Amino acid sequence: MKIYIVYDSEAGHTEQLARSIAKGAQSVEGAEVFINHVNKANVRDLADMDAIIWGCPGHFGTISSGLKQWIDKLGYLWANGTLVDKIGAVFCTTVTIHGGIEATLLNLITPMLHQGMMVVGLPANIPENALYGSYYGVGVTSPVEETNDELIQSLFKNGLGLGEVLGKRVADTASLVAAGRKLHGNS
Repeated sequence: MKIYIVYDSEAGHTEQLARSIAKGAQSVEGAEVFINHVNKANVRDLADMDAIIWGCPGHFGTISSGLKQWIDKLGYLWANGTLVDKIGAVFCTTVTIHGGIEATLLNLITPMLHQGMMVVGLPANIPENALYGSYYGVGVTSPVEETNDELIQSLFKNGLGLGEVLGKRVADTASLVAAGRKLHGNS
């Protein structure tokens, strides 16, 4: 099963989160993970994927301009129903605690729903998620360069851990859907 992770990153924090998600996805047997910065990602590659995960830094509670421009190229895929029933998930980073993480995650999910994708989030039965996570995907407060704020450093480290959990959950879900399709002859 193929999983594509697309990210926009400015200071490197979102890329770190993308890589933790990739690590979690790669832990599932049979997962083939592709990861690209939005400037190198080709929307046409999505047709061959079983799962798509995208993320960016949150800018005032919404999608970064780089990822938004990339998402806006999905019209052809939408018109042909290419992404219908593919697994999707989202992630983001912000510099401040409660800096629009959930709003950004919801804005990232919306295009997936328009594409007919099945969105996977993180449930509350993951203890860390119930304490400081989000059900919509992974949102992480990133440390400002050279900060020694222990709370922010801890939140970022824990967020990277949740990234691994999300990657594994997406890969597990994609594997289950693929097995179900094969069982019913819809491969």
